Amino acid sequence: MPAVVLTTNFFTQRLEQHDLQLLRGHTNILQLNVGKKCNQTCSHCHVNAGPARTEAMTRDTVDRVLAWLAQTRIPILDITGGAPELNPNFRYLVERVTSMAPSRHVIDRCNSTVLFEPGQEDLAHFLAANKVELVASLPCYSAKNVEEQRGDGVFQKSIRALKLLNSLGYGTNDSLTLNLVYNPNGAFVPGAQEELEATYRFELQNDYGIVFNHLYTITNMPIARFAAFLHRTGQQAEYQQLLMDAFNPASVAGLMCRDTLSVAWRGEVFDCDFNQMLEMGWGNGQQLHLWDIDPEQVPGRRIKTGNHCFGCTAGSGSSCGGAVVR
Repeated sequence: MPAVVLTTNFFTQRLEQHDLQLLRGHTNILQLNVGKKCNQTCSHCHVNAGPARTEAMTRDTVDRVLAWLAQTRIPILDITGGAPELNPNFRYLVERVTSMAPSRHVIDRCNSTVLFEPGQEDLAHFLAANKVELVASLPCYSAKNVEEQRGDGVFQKSIRALKLLNSLGYGTNDSLTLNLVYNPNGAFVPGAQEELEATYRFELQNDYGIVFNHLYTITNMPIARFAAFLHRTGQQAEYQQLLMDAFNPASVAGLMCRDTLSVAWRGEVFDCDFNQMLEMGWGNGQQLHLWDIDPEQVPGRRIKTGNHCFGCTAGSGSSCGGAVVR
């Protein structure tokens, strides 16, 4: 069947029906995608990341981002990819940000298996030494589901990595935060985050002695590689309708696009990581880079939306920090 293309922005219509506006507030998080190279090729990946990708943020772009960040009081830098640690400037970026004044908090969105890649043998110790918060992908506590989504052998590598991180204090030391991420293994919306977290906590502790801080449930977005999966399996229209039917107006106030500024590997600015992958940038006909933006002019800016936004407002909502409505 042909790909389903919705030319009408039903999300904007739904906001209007509920008398809601989606405007940017104060920026609390600068989220930086430092490249698309990854040691895994996950079926749900909205970045289309993988081992063959070569896009990577250069040192010059990193320095321009750092110079802009230093002029603000944005407290959190959220580094993503791909596997962000595979960018050769990753450690330079972390060290520069953690030494800034006022102090900034660094989050690394890590697939955990990258800890065992060649040249990364001391990565876990580096992250701990710099008190980097980790958001580690683990789509299930069973090997079968994880490997269906992420590939053969990934589950056992992930367990080894989490044990290593626990041994360094992650999940047990107040200054070393380890959060896990659940993505559905199919075309459905995540269940209740609190219930899944309790199950993860019991299963991982009972079977492997692993502890962690929190579990984040994140809805799979109908774009890029997951959209290709939906199209291939004939579920594209059904999944989009599922997300639309599950729209929760209470989620809009807490959407990540309101306080997170997304920056691509070349420095372009977007409202969120998903808009970034769809090339829905801020410029009108031309790319607008972070260093072209006055941070004081960001609050109040109207957020660009599309039908993919139903993924963030379905059920309990979805963000880089998990469910929006608790």
